[in-house]
Amino acid sequence: MSSEEAFDAALDLLRRLDPTHIQKHLLNLIELEPSLAEDLLSSTDTPLSVQRDPKSSQREYLCCDYNRDIDSYRSPWSNDYYPPLADADLVESPFPSGSLRKLEIIANDSFDIYRDLYYEGGISSVYLWDLEEESRDFAGVVLFKKSDQSSSNWDSIHVLEVIFENDVEATYRVTTTIILHLDKQQKITLSGNLTRQTEKTLSVPSDATEEQLNVAHITNLGTLIEDIESQMRNLLETVYFEKTRDIYHEVRSSITGSDKLNKANQEEVIKGLQNL
Repeated sequence: MSSEEAFDAALDLLRRLDPTHIQKHLLNLIELEPSLAEDLLSSTDTPLSVQRDPKSSQREYLCCDYNRDIDSYRSPWSNDYYPPLADADLVESPFPSGSLRKLEIIANDSFDIYRDLYYEGGISSVYLWDLEEESRDFAGVVLFKKSDQSSSNWDSIHVLEVIFENDVEATYRVTTTIILHLDKQQKITLSGNLTRQTEKTLSVPSDATEEQLNVAHITNLGTLIEDIESQMRNLLETVYFEKTRDIYHEVRSSITGSDKLNKANQEEVIKGLQNL
């Protein structure tokens, strides 16, 4: 089997395994075929983990493959990796350029407000990186996580790419994945993920200052992500939740009908015995 066939088979297997244990399944596949590790980690969405930044009053931030280097994760608040990396490793560690770091700071503050308004709690993190030197193009990821005291949680992952078409237009490509897990007191469990891609070319100010351009990017990305999340929430509610409810009611009706039939059969047997 070629490496490409092995990769496709691994992805196909992951789609069929229990999504509540996706991280365990992913590690098992990597252990079986270490050569697929990089491709599997970069193409498989797993629930976001949480760490605290000791340099920013233990403020929480989200961890994913996009802010990881070796076994450490970069904090969007202090721009440092935790656990701390050795000096030799830090030389090769990815960091955004100075100008992009300014946009990253503004994006984290802006989407933190968005998180508070729409999620009423939870955690958000934004990470950006340069695509090419001497280019205004960049990529990044916007993360949201909301969980309650049970094991239920919502992870929203928006991987974005911003490509300048000219001085007054930029194309925004966003790939969004929603990872949802609902656990209602062990009575019913619903897990899975949903992925959608969106692309729009939007205007940006020409001859703008760095601050004005950053505001334009935040406005465009914020509007786009707001629309995407609204659409995917509606899709989950009207399609997946409704379908799950229909299946649940159908199963419950079948069980109830079966119980009534069994009870009727028992009564018939009892009557027959009494007539003997």
